[in-house]
Amino acid sequence: MVTPLPGGVGISGLTVYDWEAADGLCGGTPHMHLVCSEAYVVISGTGSVQTLTTTGFADTPLHPGDVVWFTPGTIHRLVNGGGLRLVVLMQNSGLPEAGDAVFTFPPRVLADPDAYQAAAALTGDPATAARRRRDLALDGFLALREGGLAEFHAAAHRLKSGLLAAWRIRWRDGPLAAALTTGRQLEALKAGDLSHLGHGAVSRLERPEHQHFGMCGRLHTYPVTNPPKEHL
Repeated sequence: MVTPLPGGVGISGLTVYDWEAADGLCGGTPHMHLVCSEAYVVISGTGSVQTLTTTGFADTPLHPGDVVWFTPGTIHRLVNGGGLRLVVLMQNSGLPEAGDAVFTFPPRVLADPDAYQAAAALTGDPATAARRRRDLALDGFLALREGGLAEFHAAAHRLKSGLLAAWRIRWRDGPLAAALTTGRQLEALKAGDLSHLGHGAVSRLERPEHQHFGMCGRLHTYPVTNPPKEHL
């Protein structure tokens, strides 16, 4: 798989939902990634990212210019304090779109793959479905703050275990291939071979006009394109 940024990094623009939830806060859908780290670059507005890990709950403020990132296993929920807009950078570009995200639905939903898929799908009116999905995941997230994180991890693994072979192929053909290319270039330079420097080029990704309803807000997802071929 060819990824839009060097090193197998995905990029998208995000306008965080301003829908109020049951706890009085506005924001997105709590979820967790199994193998992808994620970074937020705040470009406008204010808010926070609520996180839950085995070390406990945290609420990290977000202001313009902030860069915050977190590793796999971090349940996260974006809270919109007003006009919050981000650039999102995602490790292993392609894996999030291939299912590397698990919503914090209540245990009864996580235990049933069909019920999980139905709850996660944006069927019917997308805005209504996205809000319903957010509210259900928030129910589970608030309960997880009281305990049950290990059980959630186990349920997430059961739900996604059938995708691991396909994920490995995407990783092999994307981030791993990029790292191996760098290794070959270093060996070439060591040997005095400068041939790959003669293939320098520039790529540009145009900001997409179309938005769609994502997990945490309205997404401007940059399309996958063919960057200049990496020689060696």
